[in-house]
Amino acid sequence: MKRDMDLIRKIILNIEANQHGFANHNFQIEGYTSEQISYHSYLIIQGGLAEGITTTNVQSSSPTAIIRNLTWQGHEFADAARNDSIWHKAMERIKEKGDAVPISVLTQLLISIVKTSIGLP
Repeated sequence: MKRDMDLIRKIILNIEANQHGFANHNFQIEGYTSEQISYHSYLIIQGGLAEGITTTNVQSSSPTAIIRNLTWQGHEFADAARNDSIWHKAMERIKEKGDAVPISVLTQLLISIVKTSIGLP
């Protein structure tokens, strides 16, 4: 399964929206299967954006996980990725350059666009 940065963003923003700081279990995101959400939750944990547990077992068709909460880096990503306009600008730049970058580069790009939008160097 290919990593989908739009889905990662949606999952992180969904978790951040919970007023208690914990992820809602078994949440759904329109247009995505539970397998896609679980696999991307696994990637989010592996990438250090959230804490949680791996639920993969011998019957799993792909790696799976349940997110418990966001990490500091997860909140930093959410802050940088929240604005739709900034997100779309960053994704356009990435697609111009080849359509795939590490999450750390994406976060830096988002922060750079935020800084420019508020007049910081």
